[in-house]
Amino acid sequence: MSEIDIETARRVAHLARIEVAEEALPGLARELSAILTFMEQLGEVDVEGVEPMTSVTPMRLKRRADAVTDGFYPERILANAPDAREGFFAVPKVVE
Repeated sequence: MSEIDIETARRVAHLARIEVAEEALPGLARELSAILTFMEQLGEVDVEGVEPMTSVTPMRLKRRADAVTDGFYPERILANAPDAREGFFAVPKVVE
C-alpha cells in the first residue's frame, strides 16, 4: 500500500496550484493514498486477451463525411469577430 505523507501532499497541492489549508493536509494525504492504493489494485487485474473498447456496449462510432463546409451560418460566426472583411476574419499582419 502506498502511503502519502503530509509533506508530499503539500507538494502535490503546490504543483497543482491548489491552496490547501494546513489542517486539511492530513485528509488530502489520506485521499491521495487511497487513490494510489486503488491504482495498485487496478494494476493487479489480468487483462491478457481482453480487447480494448470505446464503450461497454458493442457499437460502432458514428462516421460523417470529411467535407469542408462553411459551418452553414458564416454570418453568425463572423458576427463575433472584432474585424471581418469579405467573409473572413481579419487579423493584424504579424510578419513583415
